[in-house]
Amino acid sequence: MLKELDVSDDALWKQRFRTPVIAWSAIATQNPERGIVCTNKDGIYQLYAWDVPSGDLTQLTHHSAGVVFGVISADGENIYHLDDKEGNELGHFVRIPFAGGVGEDLTPDMPDYASWYITESHNGEVVGFTAAAKEWGFRVYVQDKQGNILFTYENTAQSAGPNLSYDGSIAVIANNERSGSTDMMLEAYDVKSGKKLGELHDGDDVSVNPIGFMPRAGSEEYLAKTTKSGFGRPVIWNPRTGERRDIELSELDGEITPWDWTEDGRYLLLSQLNQAEYQLHLYDLEDDALITLKHPSGTFSGGYFTPDGIYINMQDSQQPSRLVKLDMQGNVVETVLKSGDAPSAKKWESVTYESADGTAIQAWLVTPDGDAPFPTIVHTHGGPTAVMTDNFSPALQAWVDHGFAVFSINYRGSVTFGKDFEKSIHGHLGEYEVQDIEAGVHWLIENNIAHPEMILKTGGSYGGYLTLMSLGKTPDLWAGGMAVVAIADWVLMYEDQAETLRAYQTALFGGTPEEKPEAMAKSSPITYAEKVKAPIQVIQGENDTRCPSRQMKAYEDKMTGLNKHLEMVWFNAGHGSRAMEQSIEHQELKMRFAYRVLG
Repeated sequence: MLKELDVSDDALWKQRFRTPVIAWSAIATQNPERGIVCTNKDGIYQLYAWDVPSGDLTQLTHHSAGVVFGVISADGENIYHLDDKEGNELGHFVRIPFAGGVGEDLTPDMPDYASWYITESHNGEVVGFTAAAKEWGFRVYVQDKQGNILFTYENTAQSAGPNLSYDGSIAVIANNERSGSTDMMLEAYDVKSGKKLGELHDGDDVSVNPIGFMPRAGSEEYLAKTTKSGFGRPVIWNPRTGERRDIELSELDGEITPWDWTEDGRYLLLSQLNQAEYQLHLYDLEDDALITLKHPSGTFSGGYFTPDGIYINMQDSQQPSRLVKLDMQGNVVETVLKSGDAPSAKKWESVTYESADGTAIQAWLVTPDGDAPFPTIVHTHGGPTAVMTDNFSPALQAWVDHGFAVFSINYRGSVTFGKDFEKSIHGHLGEYEVQDIEAGVHWLIENNIAHPEMILKTGGSYGGYLTLMSLGKTPDLWAGGMAVVAIADWVLMYEDQAETLRAYQTALFGGTPEEKPEAMAKSSPITYAEKVKAPIQVIQGENDTRCPSRQMKAYEDKMTGLNKHLEMVWFNAGHGSRAMEQSIEHQELKMRFAYRVLG
């Protein structure tokens, strides 16, 4: 039933891992001939300066653990990114010249901090960023190009921003101070005076998420997304006057996220995600008209308007991520930045089944050639506030090459299926998710897809957490499990993780470990270690501040003390590998483990 394990250097699955991809891109708002690209074309994800007319890419970062987050200045003269240590996501923001060179530290007098956010005003006059640390919680700064601080915001609640108006005079900041959960509200401040101008808050059980200001001089209209209907919908807000315009789009199902708007403010670019499938639209604000784009199917990300069309990152289960240009009808005009040529892969199929309580669960299924039932990989994505879509996955396709069926589940907690679906897991993580996974396994067996004695669980980050939880809470279902950069103990997680993640954990549980000790114990895989029956492999980063090492070492010690079969693999990086060859190494480790387990 299992095909012979192919670990030769030219194996098709390794060729897919070595296929360069365009992870994301952006163009300078005041200089559309310059951009920034994140790609692994030289073997590891780094940031590149992009000469847009020629398509030439010049590598700017050379970190051994890679760099996957950065922004370009409005004039295209500089690139900003967080300079961390071996992928630990703690450090300082630096500014690198577009032509390359040594980065200038924006905060030389500050201790290391965590952050996923930095931006410039559209006119390029000021810079804004978040800096989070255990000592102070969340701070948001606005400073001029000389490093003079113009505005500071501080909050112990989870906060992010700022979005800056065209001239940098208004800063919009998101926080969860009122809800105490993952639901955010927006506050607007006058940068010069520090005065609060207003807030956009639709209730403590509704999330209002930031998008950005209209990119036009003189405009102070702000674009956000509210979930007051149960699904995300665009809203346009004027922070000074308090006026708002809700774009309800009742004719559309699923989550609608506004990505960008044209410089003249007439059109919005909208992403609809319904049952984990994408559809893009334009919305004409002058005529109140929805325009559905006629594009190919797949996964879309990072869409934005340019002077000559719409640029979109596009991929699917058979083709890697590349940057394409769409016209205003959605036709693919050209490929702007190509991915590499990958070996053929199987197309994924969207399926739906019922969980134990009747909740509809969407999943992606791909089966190999041959006769069922198959050895099967059950996969769960990270997050939990994320979603698995039809994307290019060398890791999952590698299993299919070897005769496995693959089943990737959008369990409860996944986004875009509505706020009730997403928030149902809050306060008791790992309960409904494991129920959904268990029901998925039974569905696979009942439909003669999975061989009942050859089912393995895998996933990374929160997906790795659900791997450990599933093997502890439903031990009879599994032949084995492979978890990557996983969570094993929520209390130790809280003590060691970066401030950005500590606030997120508090939001998910509705309190700290001191306030919610029973809930965190009940939700921790270490609690169920005694019940584990199947062998487990864990691949964990030594420098990970999202899922820190100490909590996994505690799980390792407990499993060892119980004489359980646990194989630990430690690697010198942070939250997952960003390097092609290391990713191949990790996939080979997982497959060798699976073959040993299945005999």
